Amino acid sequence: MLTDRLPLALDAGAVPDGATAVAVFGPVAGQDLSPLGPERAHVVQGFRPDHDWFRAAGYRTDVAPQDSYDAAIVCVPRSKDAARGAIAEALTRTKGGPVLVDGQKDDGIESLLKECRAACTLEGSLSKAHGKLFWITGTAPEAWRAKAMPDAVEGGFVTTAGVFSADGIDPASRLLEAALPRKLPKRVVDLGAGWGYLSRAILERDGVAALHLVEADHVSLDCARRNVTDARAVFHWDDATAFGPAGGYDAVVTNPPFHRGRAPDPAIGRSFIEAAARMLTPGGRLWFVANRHLPYEKAAAELFAEVNEIAGDTAFKVIEASKPRRIRR
Repeated sequence: MLTDRLPLALDAGAVPDGATAVAVFGPVAGQDLSPLGPERAHVVQGFRPDHDWFRAAGYRTDVAPQDSYDAAIVCVPRSKDAARGAIAEALTRTKGGPVLVDGQKDDGIESLLKECRAACTLEGSLSKAHGKLFWITGTAPEAWRAKAMPDAVEGGFVTTAGVFSADGIDPASRLLEAALPRKLPKRVVDLGAGWGYLSRAILERDGVAALHLVEADHVSLDCARRNVTDARAVFHWDDATAFGPAGGYDAVVTNPPFHRGRAPDPAIGRSFIEAAARMLTPGGRLWFVANRHLPYEKAAAELFAEVNEIAGDTAFKVIEASKPRRIRR
């Protein structure tokens, strides 16, 4: 992790001694930026839980870069196109560098190093803790920035590099959409709305007076704003597991994530189910989709009086749960 490699890079002179403003793109909660300190580091993080963690730790934190910087650090995201776009942005904001690029081997850091060595000037590199940090100067290819820009996919939806299912409609979401009834309750929440595929479908159903799109990833929510233009839509950049007043909504629709980074973490899906139970009215209903192997029916049965599989295939299952047993925070 960056925590292990940043002190070594600073000792090696990767960041100039006189640098007073260093942008850090995409660090995750728990990563130690104290070698830079809050007085120098400006965290650029659009994922709400990580954003809030750094802000609470005293770092200036924004969803996008705000200034020019003396140096920058890019923490490599899962998407290679998003990584290239962040590196290009960092090189522009630093007027040619230095830009430090940090990632684990399973993040594709080795192949990214090869690309950066070919396109820019490699100033140094180091390896530690199953990863690598290297630093570059120069100018990134224009194609790197172009591939990270919003683009249209099937159905005219706008997505961009790094968002969930950036290449098109997720098959699990498509299955969930097909299983939703033609008439829905008045106050609906799309929990973890992503770039808005399910939200648009929900608003095409009868009965919906207001739809609240809740999404923790700021880039995804920006796409959703472009994809969902109905006046009944209300957008919330928020942690889905902490959103909303207890008992405030009639229905929740969700395709919950079950990965944290690259690692599977079914607890995330369970937390979405718990959040739905908390925010629903006593007669409220939840519709969600999950991979076939995930045991979410048990979690739902603990929180709802009625739980049924209403659709599915060999890969996914759609569950309807109603009458939450209790409101939880």
